[in-house]
Amino acid sequence: MQYRELGRTGWKVSTVSFGAWAIGGTWGPTDDAASMAALHKALDLGVNFFDTADVYGDGHSERLLARLKKERPSDHFYIATKAGRRLNPHTAEGYLDLRSFVERSLQNLQTDTIDLLQLHCPPTTAFYMPEVFDGLDRLVKEGKLRHYGVSVEKVEEAIKALDFPGVQSVQIIFNLFRQRAAEVFLPLAAQRKVGILARLPLSSGMLSGKLTPTSTFAEDDHRHFNRDGAGFDKGETFSGLPYDAGLAAVERIRPLVPAGMSMAQLALRWILMNPAVTCTIPGGKRPDQVADNVAAADLPELSPALMAQLAEIYASGVKPYVHTRW
Repeated sequence: MQYRELGRTGWKVSTVSFGAWAIGGTWGPTDDAASMAALHKALDLGVNFFDTADVYGDGHSERLLARLKKERPSDHFYIATKAGRRLNPHTAEGYLDLRSFVERSLQNLQTDTIDLLQLHCPPTTAFYMPEVFDGLDRLVKEGKLRHYGVSVEKVEEAIKALDFPGVQSVQIIFNLFRQRAAEVFLPLAAQRKVGILARLPLSSGMLSGKLTPTSTFAEDDHRHFNRDGAGFDKGETFSGLPYDAGLAAVERIRPLVPAGMSMAQLALRWILMNPAVTCTIPGGKRPDQVADNVAAADLPELSPALMAQLAEIYASGVKPYVHTRW
């Protein structure tokens, strides 16, 4: 496992970490025994950073991580969670006071202090409200949070978040199908020493190479109900790319995968080629999925020729669909 510094926290976190959305819900059926086995496997392989949210299974994902801490008391690891998506209505003004959500997450995680709290993709106007970040500063002073950051939908929101000195991290969709962040945001984040968590690195499983035109998904799986943004921002599902276009791009990538490497590992290693990225946070419902993901951390760098071929696939087959919106 490789480790990189997360912002100005002083933490060194695993470059391939663990995204806990899938073990919480909206990714089809879950099994707690398998989920716990996956979490333990991650620790066994050197993962020391876990990303969750209060809305994943209505706190279920947080509670599984609390259980992990109990079962592995001698292992030191960081838990980042998010707050805000449970607001109803989901308005920027609701982010002015997240105290009740923070208290609930503290209960779910069975801790006195949250390692890293992230605003959970608030409306864009929240990033133009300094009082939102003043509230987070107060929670840090009170000892409820060690650090805070943001999770965003748009590159412009990520850039605006850098204006607030307390922001230690930005979580953003960054993968082979969503590359705009590298063009206009990641260099700025590196300059300001803000950590980057690359989420949805496998584009909702599309970049695993295992999906087909006939793949089906459970009704509670966002890949079934959110392709057009019915549940939340459509960019969270297949990176906002039409399903058929995603499959076509995958078929162009497939013959380029180096021997001894899975397509998922190629996708993860591509993300880590950018030094501004602190870590990527793929999900894993089973230990074998975790092991496959984590192996990408120690793979050799991708060749310039391969990087150029992947860039061309993005430019011609993906960018026209996603670039202007995100």
